[in-house]
Amino acid sequence: METVIETVSPEETFEVGRQLGLLAKPGDIYTLKGDLGVGKTVFTQGVAKGLDVREHVNSPTFTIIQVYDSGRFPFYHFDVYRISDIEEMDEIGYEDYFFGDGICMIEWAELISELIPQNAKAITIEKNLQKGFDYRKITIRS
Repeated sequence: METVIETVSPEETFEVGRQLGLLAKPGDIYTLKGDLGVGKTVFTQGVAKGLDVREHVNSPTFTIIQVYDSGRFPFYHFDVYRISDIEEMDEIGYEDYFFGDGICMIEWAELISELIPQNAKAITIEKNLQKGFDYRKITIRS
């Protein structure tokens, strides 16, 4: 199944994420793909809001994972861009997160594709400057 949503402002992109967070269930895994500056962090902040996460959410680029446990259930935000060897995922105990009681949002998941469970939902955020600077096309595949 594929859902396509178009937004024209960061606030709308945030709201799409928030709605996803409201619908999320423990064990959900999402991969998040998009170019730099496309709004992945804004979208993820929206998901966190939908989960009632109270901490500030930012990109975990230098830590690989940020854990937020103030919401309805844990929210695990991965950025695996800096993973140089798949074994690093074993070292951080990725299975505890992927198969735990929270939800996972994984940026740059294509770098660890062999570890991503088949039931993961894929989210892609794209720009189209011809439609405006803040236009985003958000595709969710499950």
